[in-house]
Amino acid sequence: MTDQTLDPQIHVHELGSRAREAARGLAVASTEAKNAALHEAAKALRARMAELIAANDEDVAGVADSKPESFIDRLRLNEERIEGMASALEEIAALPDPVGRVLATFERPNGLTIERVAVPIGVIGMIYESRPNVGADASALCLKSGNAVILRGGSESRHSTRVIVECMQAGLKAAGLPGNAVQTIQTPDRAAVAALLEAVEHVDLVIPRGGRGLVELVRDRAKVPTLLHLDGNCHSYVHEAADLDKAAAVIRNAKLRRTGVCGATESIVVDRAVAEDFVPRLAAIMGEDCELRGDETAVALDGRIKPATDEDWGTEYLDPIASVKVVDGLDQAIEWVSTYSSHHTDAIMTEDDDAARRFMTSIDSAIVMRNASTQFADGGEFGMGAEIGIATGKMHARGPVGLEQLCSFKYLVHGDGQERP
Repeated sequence: MTDQTLDPQIHVHELGSRAREAARGLAVASTEAKNAALHEAAKALRARMAELIAANDEDVAGVADSKPESFIDRLRLNEERIEGMASALEEIAALPDPVGRVLATFERPNGLTIERVAVPIGVIGMIYESRPNVGADASALCLKSGNAVILRGGSESRHSTRVIVECMQAGLKAAGLPGNAVQTIQTPDRAAVAALLEAVEHVDLVIPRGGRGLVELVRDRAKVPTLLHLDGNCHSYVHEAADLDKAAAVIRNAKLRRTGVCGATESIVVDRAVAEDFVPRLAAIMGEDCELRGDETAVALDGRIKPATDEDWGTEYLDPIASVKVVDGLDQAIEWVSTYSSHHTDAIMTEDDDAARRFMTSIDSAIVMRNASTQFADGGEFGMGAEIGIATGKMHARGPVGLEQLCSFKYLVHGDGQERP
């Protein structure tokens, strides 16, 4: 499916033309047809599981000697993960259809009735990196919300993506819907990304899901509107009123459940009032599973912690490494997190309601948590079935982007012969 000889501009133009036509058909598709397509796609994923694993093995083998284990973990598929992908499609099918929802109705003094109604955005361009399951989630969410999607996954996952897209297209066709509602860019040429970002005649919204380099590229090159997803250097702050045993257990999960996801805690901020007790407890519960890099106070409190550098405070490791910073109270914690956060997800551990309220209202992140693992920053955990990304901007959508966030709206005006004076 990947073709080195394709001209990126022409290829993206052709994909966009087909996607625009498919979007018109999908926008008026019935809920029953869209749900049937999702169920059929889930069946196809299960039926082709062995083929998908073989394709994924080829992807993994291609980068095994050049990428860290955290990258390999994000790329790797197995039976459990593929079943999770198929189940996510079925969960999305079970969710209410967001298209056609009446968001507001109001009557005007002249007798006009005006409705604000949810409608699909149109054609979505989805740019993501090494996680092939993102392609399935994004396709399913776009399908259910009536949008066509053009996928541009990382070249490292191209064999896996090919099979996933074929499964999604099989589901669409089985339900009588246009197969071109889900397509993938078939050339690894990076010029195709620029072409997608500039395809204003075909693409209504681009969603980049990846690291800072991808987001900066999108900011520099995009002519199409974008919904930014910036991976997170998430913080967990242990307040002086925290239950320290609970906090230590939560932070271990927040860091080590999966180190390569964007909701993983990368920096642990500790109130000085409990640092003497908590920092050794943290080092013990992390053990040899996680390298801790701390400031002078943290290093002095436990010899297992290595000295941190200035670079550590803003780093998204995506590896079993975390920074530890000791602060003088809530105000300094808020200032520290605000300075170094990517505004993705941050958490406070405390039993003090007032402290929790101040932290949660002061931290300007898309998701702010209390006494919970930052790894709950996930559309599936929010009851959205899946997510197309975590939006860290402030326009259109913020936080997990699911079905409702993939809709725009229009106004329907009902009259009875009114004329404007």
